[in-house]
Amino acid sequence: MVLNNETLRNRAEWEAKGYRLPAYDREAMVERTKADPTWLHFGAGNIFKALHGMAAERLLNEGVLDKGIIAVERMNRGGETFDDLAVVVTLKADGSVEKNILGALAETCYLYGGEERMKEIFRNPSLQLATFTITEKGYSLAAEDVKADLTVGPEEAKSYMGKVAALLLERYRAGAYPIAMVSTDNCSHNGDKLKAAMAAFAEAWGDEGFKAYVEDGKKVSFPWTMIDKITPSPDLTIGAMLEADGLEGFAPVRNARGTVKAPYVNAEESEYLVLEDDFPTGRPPRETAGFFFTARATVDKVERMKVCTCLNPLHTALAVYGCLLGFEKISAEMQDEDLRKLVETIGYKEGLPVVTDPGIIKPQDFIDTVVKVRIPNPFMPDTPQRIATDTSQKLPIRFGETIKAYLASDTLDVKDLKLIPLVHAGWLRYLMAVDDEGKPFEPSPDPLLETAQSYVRDMKLGEKPDCAKLEGLLRSKTIFGVDLIEAGLADKVCAYFTALTAGPGAVRATLHKAVTEE
Repeated sequence: MVLNNETLRNRAEWEAKGYRLPAYDREAMVERTKADPTWLHFGAGNIFKALHGMAAERLLNEGVLDKGIIAVERMNRGGETFDDLAVVVTLKADGSVEKNILGALAETCYLYGGEERMKEIFRNPSLQLATFTITEKGYSLAAEDVKADLTVGPEEAKSYMGKVAALLLERYRAGAYPIAMVSTDNCSHNGDKLKAAMAAFAEAWGDEGFKAYVEDGKKVSFPWTMIDKITPSPDLTIGAMLEADGLEGFAPVRNARGTVKAPYVNAEESEYLVLEDDFPTGRPPRETAGFFFTARATVDKVERMKVCTCLNPLHTALAVYGCLLGFEKISAEMQDEDLRKLVETIGYKEGLPVVTDPGIIKPQDFIDTVVKVRIPNPFMPDTPQRIATDTSQKLPIRFGETIKAYLASDTLDVKDLKLIPLVHAGWLRYLMAVDDEGKPFEPSPDPLLETAQSYVRDMKLGEKPDCAKLEGLLRSKTIFGVDLIEAGLADKVCAYFTALTAGPGAVRATLHKAVTEE
């Protein structure tokens, strides 16, 4: 059974195997969308299909929308396109799965090799918004190809951001039509990053009218957003399930780097997309799809709630100790009593007293879902090793902001923090690259890994560490967000680190003692 428009006509066969199919006239939707597009998306990867795409799918099924999304890939790499259809599998915490045929993608265009069609779309006054999931580094102006593009004209642009800027310039020249340029990447103040990139090109290319267009919020807006949905690499068992259903060409492939490529998406059920409500030419009413439209300040508060308290700190705690204790799945860690108590205490007891309450989402409800539904979900094949990537970049936001809030409080004492310092000590122990059984392991990539490891290089398991050698690291505000010595937490961190390095089994013993003394 091949996934395409023709086979979907046999609805009974698909539905008998548990697939949810588009309930609208897809052929008519595609025709309308191509003629007068309203929504374009750059970076048509897994999270886009699972979140943005499925939101559009629901609204099309409800009759709220009559147009879909035009997806933009970097380039045409060949292979099966399945008539722009996709399979999105929702992995629920109760062990069930939901199989959806995503039909909301009306067309796939290519930034490289499809320039004329892209220009045509950007010249069309009907276009309301362009959304992005291209990762934070996609907005960087430091890359060599971006630097080169800043010195040449838009016709010669070769970088991703340069080509996007050239398309926006095309829209300006066609009539200075309004548009919302909406980054939905998982980075702080993402709209500002996209605006800075567009403004840099407008300045470098020397077109004063275009520069004014980019800066005019009534013409071009760059809303802030907060996105949250766990969409891990394709699970091999899901691929096997789809093949058992008879789907052809759906076998996942693991390449030499260990990355799994597959023509399906698997994702958790929970999702959040909070957007600053700033759309110069209007927007379809997507509230019914689970999106929140609100003020910029509220978007910022939601992000701080998630990143500083209710999700990301818990993930990092599990990542550090999961690597040390030999776990391969985050969900399995939540079956471990000590690790479950670790994250519950960090989240509920140490974090919630200083949480940023955004008003539109209750922090208690958010963290309840994280701890009771999302992280324990056995279907989510997320690993502590993946989440441990770039830990040095995560610690200052995920824990440093809470420490700062305690230091600034008139009612809270920073010395009452117990398990956040345990995570810091656990990361120092992680830097030794030896697990709790005394076996070496490969730390996850981190730009400051080599520098941080230099502080523990001479320390060995079973030997009492000289914590005086850690002073330079403990004082690093770049890594911890605060000077841990000035904050009064260094002694606690060093005491934990000493206990964690006592010998094989010391990580488990120290963790158990710390969480049971609460």
